[in-house]
Amino acid sequence: MKIFSFKGYRQSVFCSFFCITAINLLSSVAWGQQAITVQGKIYDNLSSLPGVNVTVKGTTVQTISNYDGSYTIKTTTKDTLVFSMMGYAKKEIAILGRNTINVSMVEEATSLQEVKINAGYYSVKEKERTGSIARMTSKNIEKQPVTNVLAVMQGLMAGVSVTQTTGVAGGGFDIQIRGINSLRANGNQPLYVIDGVPYSSDPIGTGITSPVLPTQPSPLNSINPDQIESIEILKDADATAIYGSRGANGVVLITTKKGKQGKTRFSANVSSGVGTVTKFVDLMNTEQYLQMRREAFTNDGISPYPPYAYDVNGTWDQIRYTNWQEELLGKNASFTNAQASVSGGSTATQFLVSASYNKQTTVFPGDFGYKKGNVHVSLNHESENKRFKINFSTGYTAQNNNQPGTDPTLTALSLAPNAPALYDSEGNLNWENSTWNNPLADFKAVYTAKTYDLIANTLMSYKLTNSLELKSSFGFTDLKNNDTNISPSSRYDPAYGLGSEYSTLFTSQATRKSWIIEPQLNWSKQFSSAKLDVLVGTTFQSQKGNQLVQLGIGFPSNSLIYNLASASRLYTIGSDESVYKYQAFFGRINYNWKDRYIINITGRRDGSSRFGPGKQYANFGAIGGAWLFSEENFLNGNSLLSFGKLRASYGITGNDQIGDYQYLDTYASTGAIYQGTIGLEPTRLFNPDFGWETNKKFEIALETGFLNDRFFVTTAWYNNRSSNQLVGIPLPGTTGFTSLQANLDATVQNRGLELSLRTVNFQNKNFGWTTNINFTQASNKLLSFPDLENSTYNYQFVIGQPLNIKKVYHFTGVNPQTGLYEFEDVNGDGVISAQDDKQFIRDFNPKFFGGVQNQFRYKQLQLDFLFQFVKQLNWSPVVNTSVPGTMSNQPAEVVNHWQSPSNTGAYQLYTDGANGQAVDAFYRYVESDAAVVDASYIRLKNISLSWDVPDSLLKGMKCRVYIQGQNLLTFTSYNGADPEFKASGYLPPLKVWTTGLQFSF
Repeated sequence: MKIFSFKGYRQSVFCSFFCITAINLLSSVAWGQQAITVQGKIYDNLSSLPGVNVTVKGTTVQTISNYDGSYTIKTTTKDTLVFSMMGYAKKEIAILGRNTINVSMVEEATSLQEVKINAGYYSVKEKERTGSIARMTSKNIEKQPVTNVLAVMQGLMAGVSVTQTTGVAGGGFDIQIRGINSLRANGNQPLYVIDGVPYSSDPIGTGITSPVLPTQPSPLNSINPDQIESIEILKDADATAIYGSRGANGVVLITTKKGKQGKTRFSANVSSGVGTVTKFVDLMNTEQYLQMRREAFTNDGISPYPPYAYDVNGTWDQIRYTNWQEELLGKNASFTNAQASVSGGSTATQFLVSASYNKQTTVFPGDFGYKKGNVHVSLNHESENKRFKINFSTGYTAQNNNQPGTDPTLTALSLAPNAPALYDSEGNLNWENSTWNNPLADFKAVYTAKTYDLIANTLMSYKLTNSLELKSSFGFTDLKNNDTNISPSSRYDPAYGLGSEYSTLFTSQATRKSWIIEPQLNWSKQFSSAKLDVLVGTTFQSQKGNQLVQLGIGFPSNSLIYNLASASRLYTIGSDESVYKYQAFFGRINYNWKDRYIINITGRRDGSSRFGPGKQYANFGAIGGAWLFSEENFLNGNSLLSFGKLRASYGITGNDQIGDYQYLDTYASTGAIYQGTIGLEPTRLFNPDFGWETNKKFEIALETGFLNDRFFVTTAWYNNRSSNQLVGIPLPGTTGFTSLQANLDATVQNRGLELSLRTVNFQNKNFGWTTNINFTQASNKLLSFPDLENSTYNYQFVIGQPLNIKKVYHFTGVNPQTGLYEFEDVNGDGVISAQDDKQFIRDFNPKFFGGVQNQFRYKQLQLDFLFQFVKQLNWSPVVNTSVPGTMSNQPAEVVNHWQSPSNTGAYQLYTDGANGQAVDAFYRYVESDAAVVDASYIRLKNISLSWDVPDSLLKGMKCRVYIQGQNLLTFTSYNGADPEFKASGYLPPLKVWTTGLQFSF
């Protein structure tokens, strides 16, 4: 038996170590190699690029760049480093003895096809998607000085039309994804999903309609744009059908930023700027205005001027001139924004904590403004065996919007230019002996909205096997909204003697809570030439809302006006509670054969509490297919076509955006006491038979890339039809109800062509230039509407025409003899009437729209700008005025008017109102095709210029200085304030300039 000798073992180890060392030494001497540590930073257009794989070529030695783009790797002097990341061109750099190697990586269009995009319940590679999904990342968002991310979408996405409804901070937006599907104005909102949690698009507060906001505030005001990582817009049936009824009008998926592996990193972004009205309407000056007034009284045969004509009878200064647009809308609004975050983590756990603060003032006189604060937390963890994952994110936002109780825009357009001064010699409001209503007095009425919003989501997953994954998401939202609208007696002329007993307070308190649970099971299997993905899941959701609206009249003092208990009379306008429950089962099967033939089948069975028994459930689904013909063998070796895909989809989605309890017999409290009891009154008739609206969608698209995808073109044609419309069918007044909620066999068609082009014009180390162009041509049409002629909708809709139309008179000119407007008598009865002669159609849908974006980079400088274009009609600014000749200013063009049979003009004769025929003709004029004008425009929507401070100046810190602008230049023939703006008499969106500093360490 041989005995083991430790001494012999030690000698063997020593000999082996000596031999290995000698071999390595000889090898290093022979080849000149030395072991070194290489470090550096990786940039994307000179901004830090985390998550880059750094590998020693030909070995398994690798690392990943940190959050600030830094990396460290051990290698030898003669090795080569390989830098790679999805979406960027791979780089190989020989070390050549250097200890520091900084790398600037360049985006590569071909690699971008490998980027995974969010499709809701699953993710898919860009090149393998079968549906229509538009995507925007934080790179686009951070270049625009906006507080609502919907403003970023304007002009950037094909098929997505976004209109800002007011220039007042905290206002709303109108978004349409591939047109209008529903006859109901409130039935066309898309579904918003934030980190997997559906967020209601219903109005935040419905108890008080603020005179300063034409529409309800946007739900996305609660999301800070700086905290958004990406936005995906799902448009066609293949992309939206998995959301069933909630995806009928498209889906907006918002993914917030998450923590990333690497050193703990602090970053901040602070900016400040100013906003002004983009354009003032050209109005009459004092001389032109007084000439109009004098001529109006002469035409009416009134002499001398009546006592009420203060502007022209000598009561007011005849040479005084005030530009009331400057006075009431000419203030500079200030913008302040600050955002900070801390993030980092290990390979297993990553975290991010961020906070932001935003403040905006207004262009109106007075101390009004909008404040918003936000906190966002994200935490991701993965177990050591990579099987269990948990992602948690939450955000809390507090908004305080303090605005005047009325929008002074219309007053600024109509007030006489020689009206008195706003203040008297002692600095008090000037009432000029009760000869006018001082417009500043209206600013004593105040509208305040306070909103508190919590959104939280947890996603847990566990890999049962390598092919089978079980996961579930848990979401919760909690929204509280308090609105107040005060009208103190101090807003009235003191000569009236009105005290605080005439002051009023409206209050609205609304809450909305929802929870959602979505268990899912995902199975994925790779075969020799095919891959199969199967997803099944279910949704349980509940939403509960409460609202209390009250009116208080009469207070002991205006200082107690916000205290309802101090009101001498208190009325409850509304008090209600609503519960909405939703349940669904969904699934997806995706089959990919040879990475070139892809079939995607999605389906959902929806259940909604908004429909009666037997109608609560409905099935929706879609099928999409894609052929990657660029992968075919017959295109091997082709140097021109780098990518080619033909895809198509068809499916059915639904819609239940009708409000709660619409099918039930419902009653409301009368609020009146009868024999000591508060009574009930019926408010709705029972109809259990109405059910879901349905939207059938078809799309075919071609995606092609040329010259290694330096030129990438996407062309899509879609045809959607929405039917089984949920509308209120009018009832005779004898029934006691105005309408009955029911399904109407009306069909609406949306058809359009979308084009997107991306070009990489130049790309090298120091200079880069890329261009993105999108174009949408869309048409909307009412295909059918049973018995439309005999319904009350006859005045609103026309079969064969779009939904967004207006029936108008046809203007034939100014009668040279009478000086009055004339219109076509359609039925020839000698009488101009709305019922018979308002038969001419004007379509207010855009004919086409789109944008052209260019991005330039030169060393540390980067310039981005976007031009937005729209072909459309809009109302002339004349519709915002009163009868020419009355005590109301007019656009300067109204000077060209009729004065005599030999001196005619484009506008009719002036009248102070005594000429009834002229007054009637004017109001027909503003409802005629003469008042609908071309409002097409090209707008420099956004510009951003930034400079990255070189690392040599700031050791260990990244710093960027920038200047950004919004709504800067508009090229249009439209002579109003803003051609895009549709809300008559409200403040249009502002022109904004901001400067800022972004840094991290």
